[in-house]
Amino acid sequence: MPTLIHERVRQCQTGKYPKTICRLSSGWVVLGDVQFLHGYSLLLPDPVVPHLNAMIESARKMFLYEMSVVGDVILEVTKAVRINYEMLGNVEPALHAHIFPRFENEPEELRLKPVWLYDWENSPKFDASQDKEMMLAIAEGLHRRGLVVW
Repeated sequence: MPTLIHERVRQCQTGKYPKTICRLSSGWVVLGDVQFLHGYSLLLPDPVVPHLNAMIESARKMFLYEMSVVGDVILEVTKAVRINYEMLGNVEPALHAHIFPRFENEPEELRLKPVWLYDWENSPKFDASQDKEMMLAIAEGLHRRGLVVW
């Protein structure tokens, strides 16, 4: 059953997804729809699979490794204090990894809590002109590490 993840991967493949940062061996790095935590990104596998355990071992290792390196780059670019990684798949039953930078200056009532407690509806949305610099910095960091294939 096609999901939003399938559609976004198709859009990345055709160059029509404006949040696309770059292509890695395991999939596509894209900026998140909302930017309440500046630099929030996702890794979308290509090809799309239902969940991590559906991947063959070599693909799984590559996906998890590349996800962690995306986190390294986001740490470097944003000066965050840590990265939270989440792969849930409950709403969108296709593998996708959320990569959230976490900051010391987050609101006290949210700083140590799951990101899902943020107000996603009223948070800053992706803005191509405003977020372009962040996207380029992430792509450049991944390119320097030899991971960008497109």
